[in-house]
Amino acid sequence: MIDQSHFIIAIDGYASSGKSTLAKDLAKYLNVAYVDTGAMYRAVTLYLIEEKIDFEKLKSWNGVLKGINISFKRNSKTLKNETFLNGESVEDEIRSLRVSSKVSEVSVIKDVRDFLVRQQRQMGKTISLVMDGRDIGTVVFPNAIAKFFVTAELEVRAKRRYLELVNKGSGLTFNQVKDNLQHRDIIDTTREISPLKKAKDAMEIDNSNISVAQQLDMAIKHVEGCLK
Repeated sequence: MIDQSHFIIAIDGYASSGKSTLAKDLAKYLNVAYVDTGAMYRAVTLYLIEEKIDFEKLKSWNGVLKGINISFKRNSKTLKNETFLNGESVEDEIRSLRVSSKVSEVSVIKDVRDFLVRQQRQMGKTISLVMDGRDIGTVVFPNAIAKFFVTAELEVRAKRRYLELVNKGSGLTFNQVKDNLQHRDIIDTTREISPLKKAKDAMEIDNSNISVAQQLDMAIKHVEGCLK
């Protein structure tokens, strides 16, 4: 049995690598909170798009960030967490390509990262949680009790994301989805501030050829070992 005292589990990985699926499954198994930091960056990006703010030319972020409030609530019908931006559910909007095509550019901005990292660290002060993102194990919670780095081949990730979007009625082509992921990979791994990289003490999981259940089983065994 896993010790339920206060702990943080950090999961990092590439876009559409399955890290959120692992994080949700692991949080459910452990009966602790799950925090999707990618959704937070997506919410900021959506706000900038909706407010028609040219973030590339913005000189001061103070006023903009003060107008952003991000929270997570559990949907009583779907039993899934939903992302709320200034009191409104934006779960579907933040997964759209118009947000996906801009989120990596927004994520490299220091003021935005500082703003969200402060919130993420605050979340982990009083409760146990599983948090996923790009820099959780390297920057946000470098002392997390267990860390994972999730990856998969680009073709596999693109297919997963494409099928997900098709099921939502998207008219995007496979190549558009693949190009977007490749573009995000480059930005995420080469940005100066908190680039995506594997923490030295993280367990790497390449799930290109394993099932969701197998991935979870590997993670549970690793976490149990870390919590002994």
